[in-house]
Amino acid sequence: MMFKWGVYIGTTSGIALGLYMWFVELATEIKVYTLLMNVDFIPVIGDIHWPVYIEWLFHMIISWGIGVLFCYLFMKKIQVTMKRLWIAAFLLAGGAAASYFPLTALAIKETPGLFDLTAIAYWLIGHAIYAIVLKSSYYRT
Repeated sequence: MMFKWGVYIGTTSGIALGLYMWFVELATEIKVYTLLMNVDFIPVIGDIHWPVYIEWLFHMIISWGIGVLFCYLFMKKIQVTMKRLWIAAFLLAGGAAASYFPLTALAIKETPGLFDLTAIAYWLIGHAIYAIVLKSSYYRT
């Protein structure tokens, strides 16, 4: 049950983040969606030009892991309170948001600049949305 529910909340959160970044990139031409989906710096798999659905799969695998970890925390380790749910959601999303700097620095294809404050703001907003959806999706009733 924990794994299944973690995949569900990871899916809802991952879709919300991916769609947000996609719309931001379409509207502004700031390559935050490109950065989110980018794997070109990873040995072996980075050399392959992946179709969009495989890039989404890579993104979703990370999101599923976060969702499962979130469920594990509250189904096995931590007593559920509203405050703890919010804290955990924002800590996990914050960890993912911190990936902006290494992902940007390692990227081979064009992505936003390392210190592009507008891109960083969009990235942080997207990950705040991720946290909100992650926490909100946790309840099954």
